Amino acid sequence: MTPRAAAALALGALLLMAGMSGAQAQWLERWKPARQAAGPPARQPGRAGDAIAFPSAAGALVRLRLEKTPTRYRAWADNPLPGPVQVELRAMRSSGVVASPALPVRTRVPARGSVLLATLILADPRAASDFQLQLDAVPGEPGAKPLGVRYQLPFAAPVRVDQGPGGHFSHDDAQNRDAVDFALAEGTPVLAARDGVVLQVEGDFNQAGLDREAFGGRSNFIRILHGDGSMALYAHLQPDGVLVRPGQSVRAGERIGRSGNTGFSSAPHLHFVVQINAGMRLVSVPFQLRGPLGTLHLPR
Repeated sequence: MTPRAAAALALGALLLMAGMSGAQAQWLERWKPARQAAGPPARQPGRAGDAIAFPSAAGALVRLRLEKTPTRYRAWADNPLPGPVQVELRAMRSSGVVASPALPVRTRVPARGSVLLATLILADPRAASDFQLQLDAVPGEPGAKPLGVRYQLPFAAPVRVDQGPGGHFSHDDAQNRDAVDFALAEGTPVLAARDGVVLQVEGDFNQAGLDREAFGGRSNFIRILHGDGSMALYAHLQPDGVLVRPGQSVRAGERIGRSGNTGFSSAPHLHFVVQINAGMRLVSVPFQLRGPLGTLHLPR
């Protein structure tokens, strides 16, 4: 085997997956992206211009793709989502290559678009080289400025609030500090709280429980992107309880799913939170809900 062939087989990549599903999260309330190690390419690249597309799980935020020439690899990020994603490419290991621009590099990938992140130049094409890349991704427009919009209730019937903003059980991190958990019976229709475009969905997970390690925190969810760049997350939905698809436009009050008890959950409820991408990290933002009698005031 030639040194370059050995280098190609040694090539590794780590892909970050999306939002709260298989990409989802290590556990529901704490949307911490999981990473999946990808093995060597399915086929050994040979001629100039070959593309190496690393496998990514269903629902993954982005795909890492490498284009090979005799002297370099071009690293691309492909975004299949109907909204923007911010990515950061880092070198976990590097020998015999020089990256241009130098890594890490961070940029925005537009909806259903591709961006060239870096070019990895072989220092000596005749010698062996080895590198490993890690690609992290966060959904949404970086630095979005949410408007002071009042959201409508994401359900029709009056319900109890199980956990409000700042709740010590699971609303104590930046991503969920402003979240609200509504006690909804399984199968209750979930409604869009604001007009937007469906950005991500997960609908086939069918387990629940408090053991975060056992279930990995996965939960069925819907993420909707709003016109101001903010995103609403509706989580813990029933198995097969997602009634919309990515790219679909929805109006406030439209039925989008059915509540459930999946993921890190001790009882059926709807986890609702509004988030923004604050620069490679999701943070929740305060929001107002309007009910039949006016604005709801949720104690922290």
